[in-house]
Amino acid sequence: SSFPTPSLSLSAFKCDVGFCAFLGPNFLYSEVKEMILTKQYRCVHSSSCQCTKGHLSEDVIFLVFNNLNWNPKLIATLSCVCKWFDDLAKRVLWKEFCRTRAPKMMIDLQSSGTHSIDGNWSALGKLLIYCSGCKKGGLFKNVHIPGHFVYRTRFSKTSGKSFLLPQCINDVLYVSDPCEHLDQGEEGDIGFFRGVFKSFATTNIRRMLINKGAQLHSTEVCPYCKARLWSMLQANMIPQTASCRLGSYEECVDYHVCLNGHMVGICTLLPLSDSEEVSEKE
Repeated sequence: SSFPTPSLSLSAFKCDVGFCAFLGPNFLYSEVKEMILTKQYRCVHSSSCQCTKGHLSEDVIFLVFNNLNWNPKLIATLSCVCKWFDDLAKRVLWKEFCRTRAPKMMIDLQSSGTHSIDGNWSALGKLLIYCSGCKKGGLFKNVHIPGHFVYRTRFSKTSGKSFLLPQCINDVLYVSDPCEHLDQGEEGDIGFFRGVFKSFATTNIRRMLINKGAQLHSTEVCPYCKARLWSMLQANMIPQTASCRLGSYEECVDYHVCLNGHMVGICTLLPLSDSEEVSEKE
């Protein structure tokens, strides 16, 4: 849909319900260290709701966030105001954020004829910019590395082929480069990676997991959409090519896939050789 394009200044954007939590037009996403937000479901913005007074229209909010380059910190802040803003963020703002940050990937993920993304746009937006890490006793047992935002990540469906068995080679999987966490004591150099399947409900890998009777994790859920998870290691569905692509030890690759097709994984990275260290310095 098209939107009007009047000239807007950030100072004109005010709201009576606390949406003034903006950090200003010079806010840099790379400066975000931690984001703690509490959901406040106060209303659904019915016609009789008092808090609708003074609110801007969806079109104007769209223009403001377009001017802010779909800043994820501010989208998350807006979502915490009430259900109406949360719904607007999920329907429009996170969708535009994803389209702006990874346009070719988003076009491909939607090319099957559907206009929705499995697990919703906010989950996909988080997957693009957030390394989930792992808590001790969680998905990856003894590893404890806090999750964090990442400034830039490359996702590749060519790399994704390395994580698929030959029977599933026609599936489309976008996988990130590993987020490196070096010198983790006895665990060595740890890499976290994440990904998303296109049209997961129709994939061969989902069909194989169901036919194998693979069990869903009893307690842990997807860090991006909160759906339940299958362990690819327990299902014996991790190909040797995965460790080659990651640059890791073959026996130290583990990843899970959720019911919405998001993938989260861990590996122990191989140490750099002296020649590789010299090459990187150059």
